[in-house]
Amino acid sequence: MKKATAFGVAVLMITSLFAGCGGGTKPSGSIAETNQTVKEGEEKEGYSEDEIIEFTMFTAMPEKEINDDNEIQAIIAQKIGAKCKETWMTGQTDAEAIGTIIAGGDYPDFINGSEAMMQLYDAGALVAWDEYIEKYPNIKELYSEEEWDLFRQEDGHIYWANVFQNSYGEDRSTTHNDEAFWIQARVLEWAGYPEIHTLDQYFDVLEAYAAANPTTPEGADVIPYTMLCEDWRYFCIENAPQFLDGYPNDGSVIVDTDTMTVVDYNTTDTAYKYFNKLNEEFQKGIIDIEFGTQTYDEYIAKLSTGAVLGMCDQWWDFAYTVNDVFKQQGLDKAGCNYVPLGLTIEEGMDNMWHTYGDTLNNSNGIAVTTSCENIDAAFKFINDLLDQEIHDLRFWGVEGVDYLVDENGLYYRTEEMRMQAADTEYKASHLCTYSYFPQWLGTSRDGINAMQPTQQTSEFFDSLAEPLVKCFEAYGAENYPDMIGSKKEETGVWFPMYSYSNSLTTATPGGVAWTKMGEVKHEWLPKIVMSEDFETAWNDYMEAYGACNPEDFLAEMQTELNRRVGVE
Repeated sequence: MKKATAFGVAVLMITSLFAGCGGGTKPSGSIAETNQTVKEGEEKEGYSEDEIIEFTMFTAMPEKEINDDNEIQAIIAQKIGAKCKETWMTGQTDAEAIGTIIAGGDYPDFINGSEAMMQLYDAGALVAWDEYIEKYPNIKELYSEEEWDLFRQEDGHIYWANVFQNSYGEDRSTTHNDEAFWIQARVLEWAGYPEIHTLDQYFDVLEAYAAANPTTPEGADVIPYTMLCEDWRYFCIENAPQFLDGYPNDGSVIVDTDTMTVVDYNTTDTAYKYFNKLNEEFQKGIIDIEFGTQTYDEYIAKLSTGAVLGMCDQWWDFAYTVNDVFKQQGLDKAGCNYVPLGLTIEEGMDNMWHTYGDTLNNSNGIAVTTSCENIDAAFKFINDLLDQEIHDLRFWGVEGVDYLVDENGLYYRTEEMRMQAADTEYKASHLCTYSYFPQWLGTSRDGINAMQPTQQTSEFFDSLAEPLVKCFEAYGAENYPDMIGSKKEETGVWFPMYSYSNSLTTATPGGVAWTKMGEVKHEWLPKIVMSEDFETAWNDYMEAYGACNPEDFLAEMQTELNRRVGVE
């Protein structure tokens, strides 16, 4: 049986986990009190009746591993005849982690390289999906024919599928899963729930609250605003200018819809004003002095104390960890939860921080590797995880243990169940979402429930702590997107442009420029925020940025935009 080479400092820790597709013993640990066990003799088409197939997966993202005897993972394994040991990136960038695995030549069965998928494709490490999409209906259902075609690479084949932002049936969005300037509910309550539309107004409130409340009720020193600059997460400091100018998250450029041309948001007047404002706030002591050097783990730990009043970030980058900590420590009832604000650089502008509907990012996703010894079974595993019963187990849990069903068939949780679902130990021992395998948002196939609890309207409201309820009521909002107040406008066929820029390599002048631009921004953006002479620092930054030949990158992005909109 092959084993994949591990990477970096984690070599000895995870090498043994990357076994190829092979047999194993049937796992124990199912919950005897429930009816979720497999009936005697139940067929598991495509799998052996005598053993559970054990797959492996590496994902170039940090996340907590579940226990080997995880209860729901065992239930799913009994029902579909397979399970997967997931391992996660620690202490490296996605490019470094994937590069080390490629250098070893062996791979886990499944892999998600994040923004390094093209490295895997260029290395010939991935299995084409085409025949398996046609064979397995749950996989095919994920995307339309046109959408699947967007995943095709230069050789005409599909090698991965994005696992997020897929809605079945009716849209049930209650959260804003994207980027925003966030602020604690208790700050807004203290300020009397003011209207906050601009960057200046946002910092005015943070400054006033911090001056009146230099320490939290829990006794920690208040940090009015922090930022994350580590690795690819430096979007937390870098890409706000596109949003502040009222544009959606194309990620690497602005698309001017009047002229259908790409615009470099790094050099706009708004970019200058934004970074100048950050510089002013840093000099005032409002911005966390450690922002430029803190790691992601340090950032999450800092947010989890309740001491940070605000930041700019993507919901998925912090909320799933921080909100659970708040709930476990009672900080949600103290008003520490963050609500999003759709800021613009000037008053009266429309914003598009929140985009309605699904966003297709075809630049990365889950892939099956050439080291997998049972490729058909691997695709069947993906397919089976999308069955409604299994999907419910992944995201709702076990009926009677993790959720209840009312007389109308509506799923709901008690407060005790919500506390369980937020508990770190309980999640590790009991819950198994297979979070980087394909999944659905939207409405369940029963037409009643949401695919995931976070989108169940009744569950969303029942789970809100009182400070959030009061905040939503004060602003006339029913959910997080309402707090943003984005313009309800469909994005164009080109959106998002980052699905192209994320796949660029140094094989083209534009790709070389893109790499250099990122390196320069990583170096200079913290510097200009902290500089005692902003004008000089900004000019030096612009000079270094210009030396990257961003025009080469913009030219390639314009060509891609033209292709997407059908312009010759």
